[in-house]
Amino acid sequence: MYYLGIDVGSVSTDLVIINEEKKIIDQLYLKTMGNPIEAVQDGLRKLGQVYESKEILGVGATGSGRTLAAFVSGADIVKNEITAHGVASAAFDSDISTIIEIGGQDSKIILLKDGVITDFAMNTVCAAGTGSFLDRQAERLGLELKDLGAYALRSENPVRIAGRCAVFAESDIIHKQQLGCTMEDIIAGMSKALVRNYLNNVAKGKELLPKICFQGGVAANEGIRKALEEALNTEILVPEYHKVMGAYGSALLAKELVKEKNGGTEKTSLMPCKKTRFKGFEAGNEDISTETFECCDCSNNCEVVILRSAGQQIGCFSDRCGKYQLAEDDLH
Repeated sequence: MYYLGIDVGSVSTDLVIINEEKKIIDQLYLKTMGNPIEAVQDGLRKLGQVYESKEILGVGATGSGRTLAAFVSGADIVKNEITAHGVASAAFDSDISTIIEIGGQDSKIILLKDGVITDFAMNTVCAAGTGSFLDRQAERLGLELKDLGAYALRSENPVRIAGRCAVFAESDIIHKQQLGCTMEDIIAGMSKALVRNYLNNVAKGKELLPKICFQGGVAANEGIRKALEEALNTEILVPEYHKVMGAYGSALLAKELVKEKNGGTEKTSLMPCKKTRFKGFEAGNEDISTETFECCDCSNNCEVVILRSAGQQIGCFSDRCGKYQLAEDDLH
């Protein structure tokens, strides 16, 4: 018996399957490519080639596209990414006090005490402190994104790069190239600039206590990890599944929900289980379309999004009053 977690972000869509022992037994890290519906369905199709729908006891959804993912898959629980990352990190190591999460389009800091989230902050304004900035610079420098960390570690004299703004940072990098600085020193300086940007903006005013957990796609960059360790003067932990921690957390939340539904006891193969809302992996083959319109019935002027499958409404969101939303039982 397994639990499925789905994390839909602007850059990647991650799916994780865990077992009763909370161990990740399968994971998918897919590019969202501006089409979250197709990304979720692609993940369901791929997992459906390995697992049977009846093996899934519960499904959790998180990320910026969590509502859409919930309607497409039939999720049992939908939570924001702050909660999902906090739950996942606490499961990874109960002594973690600080979570640094840097993704493709945004970055976050989450503070915990005894496994409970006490504070958080996010940056969604500037690309200078995110993975998209690194991706852009790697492309411009003619390097693979995965190689940036190795270059940074070989640096002997990192240059100073202005890191407050992505545009200014790129201009500064070009200037340092024209001065003849080595690629290694430029990339190391760029890594330090990203860390400064994060600490001076996202983490401003926060007390970053050890243990510190670094997750998100950028956690794979050893140069960024080293720059963080130097700036904070402490060891930075990087989980094995750092890329899919959001999906892992949502799967854990689904598992906890199933436990609550069954009277607070762990599910076993001999126990009856409350039925999951999961539509099954065959949902990956549904023909899903979207319809968007502006509701002018009140001053809110909501831009309403309706999801349809085979001509039938399967979900709706963005209407603040809930006028266009079906009853919960009708959605699944």
